[in-house]
Amino acid sequence: MTLLMAKFKENTFAMIPIILTVFLVELIAVDLSLSQWMRFLLGSIFIIIGLSLFLVGVDIAITPLGGLTGAQIAKTNRLMIVIVAGLILGFVISIAEPGLLVFSQQVNLVTQGTLSSPLILIVVSIGLALFVSLGFMRIIFNIPLYKILIVIYLIIGVLAIGTSELFFAISFDASGATTGILAVPFLLALSLGISRLKKDHKSSEKDAFGLVAIASGGAVISLLILGYFMNDLSFADTIDLGIVPSNNVILPFIHQSSSAIKDTLLSFSPLFGIFILMQVFGISINRKQRFRMMKGFVYTILGLFMFLVGVNAGFMEVGQVIGSVLAEDNHVFILVITGFFLGLFTIIAEPAVSVLTHQIEEMTSGYVKRKLVLIPLSLGVGLAISLSMVRIITPGLQLWHILLPGYLLSLLMMFFVPKLFVGIAFDAGGVATGPLTATFVLAFVQGAANAYESANVVIDGFGMIALVALTPIITLQILGFFYKIKTRKVGVKHE
Repeated sequence: MTLLMAKFKENTFAMIPIILTVFLVELIAVDLSLSQWMRFLLGSIFIIIGLSLFLVGVDIAITPLGGLTGAQIAKTNRLMIVIVAGLILGFVISIAEPGLLVFSQQVNLVTQGTLSSPLILIVVSIGLALFVSLGFMRIIFNIPLYKILIVIYLIIGVLAIGTSELFFAISFDASGATTGILAVPFLLALSLGISRLKKDHKSSEKDAFGLVAIASGGAVISLLILGYFMNDLSFADTIDLGIVPSNNVILPFIHQSSSAIKDTLLSFSPLFGIFILMQVFGISINRKQRFRMMKGFVYTILGLFMFLVGVNAGFMEVGQVIGSVLAEDNHVFILVITGFFLGLFTIIAEPAVSVLTHQIEEMTSGYVKRKLVLIPLSLGVGLAISLSMVRIITPGLQLWHILLPGYLLSLLMMFFVPKLFVGIAFDAGGVATGPLTATFVLAFVQGAANAYESANVVIDGFGMIALVALTPIITLQILGFFYKIKTRKVGVKHE
């Protein structure tokens, strides 16, 4: 109960700045109805409670399950088992990721069913599964992370040349959406479980990071390949985003409950299946730990249900309305500034960021403080949302105009930054795009793209998550560069 209250308190304080930002925007430029405000606040309460329950479940069930599984895979010392385990675990964890589930539903909405939610989920999960296996093999064979990342982004660059603007945008967005509150703790625990069995402590420390970055690369590649088979699609510039004025506060929450139950059970059944298989094959878990993990699964299922209901019934609607009104009334400056502060605050509220920053502090023995990581991370994400707004209001500015030089700079920086920070930075790129970014901020961006006269909702409505995933890679590598300079002065050498 103490852990649950701590998570509840943490999520409540994280949500307050987002609510205050909405309140200030409404005072300045947007007139929200009382029923919209009530649904937004009720949705926020559902999200706070849902995330709190979910994160407790992740702490006591999902993360231990990942650590145990990673250790068991490594102990087999058989390459085929490692590959197969990576495929199964990668697919299962991707299917269950709430951020990807919400993102796939938004793709389905904006493309009016042409790119269905199940299609996006399956294709992305296959790509992530393949690259989780690749990440496992990297750890086992001691392949430097930067070499793997260079090859991955070369493949991405070649595939991106012939794809459409839509698939370019959603491919990079999917890489961030798939690495959220469930995938990140599980993948980090898996990589720790494998890397800690190495005798070389320094090698183990470096290998603890990078699996998330490699896995997210698989999500990009899988959708880019799908784009070659569906490259002749055409869509309208604007669509009905489903914002239906209603004075009823409770009814939307009731309507969303049935689909939330179905999505929750479908998402978690494969992951729970892995837990059952571990019991069948006799992997040692004592009775107390088994009961604790079962309780954790109940928390995660209930938490995901409440999160999905809150997001779809009241939270995203206000994001769409604010984006639409600011763009339609041509409040360009307010649009860009609002984007910056939403990015600044949502990254602090993202649960996966908390997991990563705590692990960074632990793996560096407290030398790299989590607050030191949060500052460049927050500024980078704020800048990314602002850039998304600039892209919407600037005709001719395409997503690749920003991503291409950004990733070239990121890959170049790898040769000058301590290798530990390379893994941290690229993992942070996926971690920054969690459930709040993939819901409220995505709805805000799509509302603006749908309403602004020179924008296209299908093309400009996506790409925001891709920018959010890029900026932390740059800002945290800059932090690593300064860390390298500072520690060299006291005689510390870096690889």
